[in-house]
Amino acid sequence: MNDILFHQCDLISVIQNQERSMAAEIDALPESRLLNTSLDDLCDYFAQKYSIEPPEIREADIQADYGDAKIDVSGRVEYAVFDRSRPTYVTGTKLTFYVPFEGDANLFKCRPSTFNFNPPRGEVRNGELVVTYERTVSDAPQIESEFKRDLQNLKGYLDWITRDVAPFNSSVREKARQRIEARREKLLKDRGLAEKIGFPLRRREGSPQTYVAPQVKRKITPKLPPASGAPFMPEPTLDMQEYEHILSVISNMVQVMERSPQAFRGMKEEDLRQHFLVQLNGQYEGQATGETFNFGGKTDILVRVEGKNIFIAECKFWEGPKSLNRAIEQLLVYASWRDTKTALLIFNRGSNLSTVLSKLPEVMKAHSNYKRDLPFKSETGFRYAFHHRDDPNRELILSVLAFEVPAS
Repeated sequence: MNDILFHQCDLISVIQNQERSMAAEIDALPESRLLNTSLDDLCDYFAQKYSIEPPEIREADIQADYGDAKIDVSGRVEYAVFDRSRPTYVTGTKLTFYVPFEGDANLFKCRPSTFNFNPPRGEVRNGELVVTYERTVSDAPQIESEFKRDLQNLKGYLDWITRDVAPFNSSVREKARQRIEARREKLLKDRGLAEKIGFPLRRREGSPQTYVAPQVKRKITPKLPPASGAPFMPEPTLDMQEYEHILSVISNMVQVMERSPQAFRGMKEEDLRQHFLVQLNGQYEGQATGETFNFGGKTDILVRVEGKNIFIAECKFWEGPKSLNRAIEQLLVYASWRDTKTALLIFNRGSNLSTVLSKLPEVMKAHSNYKRDLPFKSETGFRYAFHHRDDPNRELILSVLAFEVPAS
């Protein structure tokens, strides 16, 4: 029996309830999870969980079946049924169409903002919309014509559904981000207020010490680290404007090398690195915050605040993908703090720079700590989000800059 579709509830109410449910889940997240989980990972989770997936029919896969049907003709004058107090059955033909679809089956119950007064009919079963026609006389062309007309009506309703949910789907990630950031800000202010009072915070009874990260489709999220009983304090970070300035100082130094190749010809990695440090120290040494650049050992370039590294760069000559992988691993060893801004400076000497630039993204994206690409305006550079080697929820920004240096 065909049911009436798209009439049980208003789609706009479903969308509004979806947004309220997402906000309620964000507000119910434990503090430790909210503060210690990557913001982008949380946004990905909520966007994937609460986005609404409109049904899409696979028209090319529609199938049909036929069989006998017992049809009640007691109400039909052409059969001259005199006793209409009870059903009178004749054997007819049942033709059933199976319309496979992908998406949320529950949306077949929802009325879009645009609709007509002849909604489609059918029965939703296990990823298929089943539409049945029963006739006392076999008339294939008529049934085919009727099904095609009903199919067009169905497709029209699905188009209206898709149009209604598109604005919500395009904004759900940003709405999740705003809600998360607002709650994080409040939690940090509350903790700061409690600390200023001068009394230790009381540990809440029954508060879990470990949390399992939310599971997202097609993505396995490892467990979060144990939650500390001490008040959460954000790690010192380098803001993006200052980060971009550091990279611009480095890029300007490269232009000096390009304009005066003879002065830098044949220099080794340590010599080139020292020139970058001279320029950076001229910009940053003696700042009020105490930020200073130090050169020593294998830590090529770094910025420290309160003994913690907040900017780290490694300098390496291009020697192929294996060498780049080693440089990434070396960089991750030093990147020990949340939101660390990092960079890999790749010196190219003797290889085709275009070939090097084509290989860099392949190596970076193949690394086990790679999370996603980030926007970066540079002809010879790339930017990525990586996670800390010991904690998938601690992210760092890794910019890769490739430079041509004079040959010996």
